[in-house]
Amino acid sequence: MKHNVFIVGGSGYIGSSVIPHLLTHEHEVHALIRSQSFLKISLDCGFILGDVLDNKTYKNKIINSDTLLHLVGAPHPNPFKKDLFLKVDFKSVEQTLEAAIATGIKHFVYLSVAHPAPVMKNYIEVRKKCEALIYQSGLRSTIIRPWYVVGTKHYWPYLLIPFYKIFQNIESTKETASRLGLVTLPQLTKTIIQAIEKPPTNSVRIVEVQEIQNGL
Repeated sequence: MKHNVFIVGGSGYIGSSVIPHLLTHEHEVHALIRSQSFLKISLDCGFILGDVLDNKTYKNKIINSDTLLHLVGAPHPNPFKKDLFLKVDFKSVEQTLEAAIATGIKHFVYLSVAHPAPVMKNYIEVRKKCEALIYQSGLRSTIIRPWYVVGTKHYWPYLLIPFYKIFQNIESTKETASRLGLVTLPQLTKTIIQAIEKPPTNSVRIVEVQEIQNGL
């Protein structure tokens, strides 16, 4: 089944990988972008200029879409950006959910983060708040929870592999090492495509790291 997908955050690291694959699979794609991001979007993709933090700028443009893919997040997250996480990450989910409900979106796909985790507590707390909003919305949804995503210009997590090997062989840390495992950009892209093409039958589906690594 082909889908009409509306993407917020389509010009970023993940979106720029997902959009070409959606188009290859013959889905119709429209991406919400800011004017300064115009050159980052695939020319084969429809685009809508607007502000993700204000759904009045795009709500009437997503009426024909059946799926909304949310990829927005504060750039280069670190432990000191709590205010930015609330302003960008939380607010964008709040606004897109409101628009999705108003326009009859059938499937809301959200890129979250694996948790619990011993680091990035402020980031994770805001993402958990975003997930709570999704549950409260009543929309059929998929929440995808990667940890570090390895890909072009994002190779530094490979330095962590020796530590992962050690922790995966220690009984007390095995579960955490698995839950917070590394995923590659192609693995995450494939998972997002699969999630869109195979929406949950009802309620909210959670996709953890091992499912991203192995496929849905």
